[in-house]
Amino acid sequence: MTITGKPVALITGASSGMGKDFALRLIGEGYVVYGAARRLERMGEIEAAGGHVLAMDVTQDSTMVSAIERIIGEQGRIDILINNAGYGQYGALEDVTLDDARRQMEINLFGLARLTQLCLPHMRARKFGRIFNVSSIGGRLATPLGGWYHASKFALEGYSDALRMEVRPFGIDVVVIEPGGVESEWSGIAATEAERISGQGAYAGLVAKAKTLMTSQKGAPPKAISDLIVRGLQARTPRTRYHGGMLAGTMLFLRNWLSDRMFDRLIMMALR
Repeated sequence: MTITGKPVALITGASSGMGKDFALRLIGEGYVVYGAARRLERMGEIEAAGGHVLAMDVTQDSTMVSAIERIIGEQGRIDILINNAGYGQYGALEDVTLDDARRQMEINLFGLARLTQLCLPHMRARKFGRIFNVSSIGGRLATPLGGWYHASKFALEGYSDALRMEVRPFGIDVVVIEPGGVESEWSGIAATEAERISGQGAYAGLVAKAKTLMTSQKGAPPKAISDLIVRGLQARTPRTRYHGGMLAGTMLFLRNWLSDRMFDRLIMMALR
């Protein structure tokens, strides 16, 4: 075991998009970085930059246990956990099977919670840790066809609030990151799922309009969200929430100030 003086970070969902950008950014900031994902073949850039890669599926407990054992065995510590793995299960709530709904919750919430459980004893032993849970502005507001995705992110927000209070006495901070639109594969995958599940039948018209909107917008670069992670790491006492990305501030402001009915009308107007 080599106990390094550098802080050690574990990032899930590191094979693409924000997760890969988080990993490369933290390597550049001087962290020892472990990027974890199911697709090892897509993380060569992280290895080339000096990071470590781990095969991990957050629905498979054994892969998470092995990953933490490896990090502790090699580094003797884990300081930063960035729970970024996730996806959007889209489709009308009438049509999405409960098996698909359970998988959404398993990946976006329960897998995250289990990995956090595995990291916490090591953070408590050192009386320091920073846990970043990547939620979404979709954890504070909802749009049609994304019901189960929003349910997972609303749940993550509540989970994070409770966790923050429980672990603060041990020197551990919990930070929620709420991206708006960001350049990634996410929108295309979500739109394809909505079309697969609800592209025929009663919700076909809504799906067609939503797909056009989702695939026509170009989000902010992942750097906009990586900047939030770095701000949270550099702050002596980080904020409990950071948001960024396309329309994040605007949408959260409107959700806070408009009534439910007025916000519903605003969203549906965008889908005309």
